[in-house]
Amino acid sequence: MSAFTMDADWLHWHRNPSKPKFQPPTGAVDAHCHVFGPGEQFPFATERKYTPCDASKDQLWGLRDFLGFTRNVIVQATCHGADNRALVDALQHSGGMARGVATVKRTITDVELQELHTAGVRGVRFNFVKRLVDALPFDALGEIASKIQPLGWHIVIYFEAVELPELFDFFTALPTTVVVDHMGRPDVGKPVDGPEFVLFLKLLEEHPNFWSKVSCPERLSQQGSPNYFDVIPFAQKVVESFPDRVLWGTDWPHPNMKSHMPDDGHLVDVIPHIATTTELQHKLLIDNPIRLYWAD
Repeated sequence: MSAFTMDADWLHWHRNPSKPKFQPPTGAVDAHCHVFGPGEQFPFATERKYTPCDASKDQLWGLRDFLGFTRNVIVQATCHGADNRALVDALQHSGGMARGVATVKRTITDVELQELHTAGVRGVRFNFVKRLVDALPFDALGEIASKIQPLGWHIVIYFEAVELPELFDFFTALPTTVVVDHMGRPDVGKPVDGPEFVLFLKLLEEHPNFWSKVSCPERLSQQGSPNYFDVIPFAQKVVESFPDRVLWGTDWPHPNMKSHMPDDGHLVDVIPHIATTTELQHKLLIDNPIRLYWAD
């Protein structure tokens, strides 16, 4: 049992997801997921904004196998802050089938970075969603970017579409590969060819070091489950425009969901609607994540 009590309004991950109709190609990678604790073994950060339920590495491996995937990219959960022990533990017990994206502080040493690299970390994540952070991490990101460059790591950034205009110049000055979470959270009630999403496409078009995850329709949809049809035109546009720079992930165990807890099988069944050919599916689920995370 966890030493922590989850928030009263926390939605537990789906205990009985459906078997997806879509069968991922052999070797497919779930390139965005998390582990929470278990809190008794890996305590949650005192500065956390939420207290989740436990979501262990073994439960993640079970979901991976059930959905038909082979590998995972585990992104450090904000409830653990910059304490990456739960992430590192999962990577070290994955048999080489998982890589990681960590959260680090500007005071991290080269030795500590090398230890994370040896464990399987290949990137760092920064949150620019104003409602989720106390202060935007401009100074820290600049320092950390220079520290991780020799390791060949990339930077993952999380922001919302309305925030991109003021962040555009800062982001494009970053010296590494940059991966944008969840297409920069577009407002799918607005048109695909509207100014907000066009600016995001411009970011990818003009800066070939930028990639995008086409994940989390459950966070973006206004129509809702199980099909998330209103998100599909946005994700399909990104996949077809930048087929060699897109990633997909479940986002299990779906932190901070308020409207509903998605069925992970339904999320997998969105894939053939956004990557409509076997070639695009192979790039999205195998070629691209392997190139980014398993190059060494």
